[in-house]
Parts: sequence; structure tokens; C-alpha cells
Amino acid sequence: MTTEAKSSSRQRLLEAAATLTYRDGVNIGVDALCKAAGVSKRSMYKLFESKGELLAASLEEHASAYMATLLPAADDHRPPRERILHVFEQAESEASAPDFQGCRYLVAQIELKEQSHPASRVARQVKGILTAFFRAEAEQGGASDPDLLARQLILVFDGASARAGIRAETPTGLITPIVTTLLDAAGMG
Repeated sequence: MTTEAKSSSRQRLLEAAATLTYRDGVNIGVDALCKAAGVSKRSMYKLFESKGELLAASLEEHASAYMATLLPAADDHRPPRERILHVFEQAESEASAPDFQGCRYLVAQIELKEQSHPASRVARQVKGILTAFFRAEAEQGGASDPDLLARQLILVFDGASARAGIRAETPTGLITPIVTTLLDAAGMG
């Protein structure tokens, strides 16, 4: 297989994994992934050690774009409170998409259960980046307990994502008042 063919097959597998696991769950079979990517199982196993490694690579591949969608730009100099609220506004906007199934990183962690699974580790890292963002902003904004506030914010984020993902609730009009109450209680003016 040429380098270009390997790259193309790899990319198709990553895209198939992203699409199918988000739509159908992480327990999608290797046959279905390979069929969707137009790649043989043999080729898949040449490119990825296991289905778990493919899932992890797929999650990792989308992490930067996901974080860029959620987090304010590096040159966004608004106050920390507004930067935190920005994340929830973005999450609310994403949740209104007709094909929204919840945060793909949270969904992967829930479905996989096994914390040592390669895809679960990637998902945990991505959620850790978001929590660290909340903590840093809380600290910069003078929150009384930045660690606690970061944990509360990720709980609201994940809860809203999960509820929207199962179509039990639309977060519109719910998230901002909750986050505002948490920010006020933490002393972030």
C-alpha cells in the first residue's frame, strides 16, 4: 500500500469511526466501520492496532476542532466570567443541531465504562482540558474556590449535554441562569 493510499484509508477510517460511533455508539462493529470507510479489515489492522486504537485516534483527531468551537479565541480579552459563559453559549448552540447526540467525549466515556480503554483515555483528556479552562478562568476571575467551581461547571456542562443528547431537555434558557448563579456564588463579578 502506498503512503498516499495508507493516508487516504486512514482518513476514511477516522471519519467513518467519528460518524458511526457518534450516531450508533462505540460498540459499532469493525465490519461496519470498514464497509463505511471502503477499507478491508486487513488494511484497518495494518493502520490501527485495534478498534479501540481507531476510536481513540478518531476522538483525538476531532479534539482540536471541538475545543476551538467551545473555547473563546486566545485573543479574546473579555473578563473570565464572560469567557466561561461563552463556552456554555457555544454548547447551547451545538445542542440545538438536529443531529446532536451529546458531547461525543462524554458519550464515549459512558459507553466504554472501562477507564483504561484508549478512547476513554482520550475522552478523559479532552474533558480535563475543559475543566482546566474553567479552573484557570475561575482563578483569574477571583472565584473563592476555583477547583470547586470548575467541577461544578463541568457537571453542568456534561449534564446539559447528556439531557440534550437524549432529547429530554433543550438547554436553551436553562444553562445561563444556572452558570450565572454558580459564578455569583463563587464571587466572580
